[in-house]
Amino acid sequence: MSAESARTVALPSGEEIAALGQGTWYLGENPARREQGIAALRLGVDLGMTVVDTAEMYGDGAAEELVGKALQGRREEVFLVSKVLPGHADRKGTVAACEGSLRRLRTERLDLYLLHWRGRWPLEETLAGFTDLMQAEKIRYWGVSNLDVADMVELTTLPGGGAMAVDQVLYNLSRRGIEWDLLPWCRQAGVTVMAYSPIEQGRLLEGEALGAVARALGATPAQVALAWVLEQGVTAIPRSGSPDHVRENRGAVDLHLPTEALDALAEAFPPPPSGPTPLETL
Repeated sequence: MSAESARTVALPSGEEIAALGQGTWYLGENPARREQGIAALRLGVDLGMTVVDTAEMYGDGAAEELVGKALQGRREEVFLVSKVLPGHADRKGTVAACEGSLRRLRTERLDLYLLHWRGRWPLEETLAGFTDLMQAEKIRYWGVSNLDVADMVELTTLPGGGAMAVDQVLYNLSRRGIEWDLLPWCRQAGVTVMAYSPIEQGRLLEGEALGAVARALGATPAQVALAWVLEQGVTAIPRSGSPDHVRENRGAVDLHLPTEALDALAEAFPPPPSGPTPLETL
């Protein structure tokens, strides 16, 4: 389980990032589990899960503070992602929100900054804020989260919109609607797709079909579910709240699903049969 064996996914710039990273939704909200969360994040970095995703929304900044503590002395090992809330996403608000995230994260720059979802502010305003942040070298790349094809097309028509690096969306075995339209669109446009809740916050793990595939491969259901996402060429950011959970997740990187396993999963978890559907969110 060495870090060197980790799979990677390419950003539009050509830079490679870890295909399996770490999410932080709900981390930092329980003080009794703070040290465990810090240990988990540090172990994940040790194991090559060097994409760390957070947001100003998570615990009203508590997750960012936890990440900042966990990454002390290790910032350069990590591809660090955070997100601006839609209510803050006018030009000045985007800059101010990012500066708040930087303080909580104890860093001078983010590798990737995302609009968490689309709100009342025009995309032009958010994009202008992203541009200001890039020029100030406070972010390296920008992207979006929870935006569907129509929003993505609109964004690319704006000045500078072609620099979008990532769309972070809900995607897992039970949420395959993006395969009809959004995923092909992103591939054609060169936008990297990042999957949040890749095991449906644990709800996928009780299914008999997934369990049968896992038993046949000598793996856990979580490892199979994550490996399936990685097989799609998508970056996955499962939440990793304990060191044991991190180790289990990391095993997905070395798990390559044979054709019979992929066929069994496709039968048990088919995409929506009727064509494109509205983008799902959690």
